Amino acid sequence: MMPPDSSGNESSFNESDERHCEIQKETALSHPRLIGYLFWLVGFSGLHRFYFGKPVTGAIWFFTGGLFLVGWIIDLFLIPAMSEEIESRSFRGPYDHTLAWVLLVLLGVFGVHRFYLGKIGTGLLYLITAGLFGFGIIYDLCVLNEQVDRQNRQET
Repeated sequence: MMPPDSSGNESSFNESDERHCEIQKETALSHPRLIGYLFWLVGFSGLHRFYFGKPVTGAIWFFTGGLFLVGWIIDLFLIPAMSEEIESRSFRGPYDHTLAWVLLVLLGVFGVHRFYLGKIGTGLLYLITAGLFGFGIIYDLCVLNEQVDRQNRQET
């Protein structure tokens, strides 16, 4: 039984509310610009480029300090375009791209992002080997977007 609202009638979750929630889920961004800008703050490492699905230029940024910081500053203005591009390619589903990325960045050596994606075996392996001695983390930086997309496709 639903609790009564202020008018004394029983409140219910009607169809328009349900449709509104569906629209919000459909329009939710898989790679919000705000997170891109936060990753840009350490952008000389290329993290924001990996996040937006550009692993080759992310690696170049990593090894050149964001192309000697000049490219890093230019990227401040390119983030909106990178965000729109990845939005058109990302597959939305039960697994959130941004949450997976935050887990990778903060707790990747423990494999928490792998546990989140349902990859228990490799999550345990990362936990025991500190992210396969760091090499697994580098690999995941390059392919995490594809891993999340693959898991989302399998779930739908």
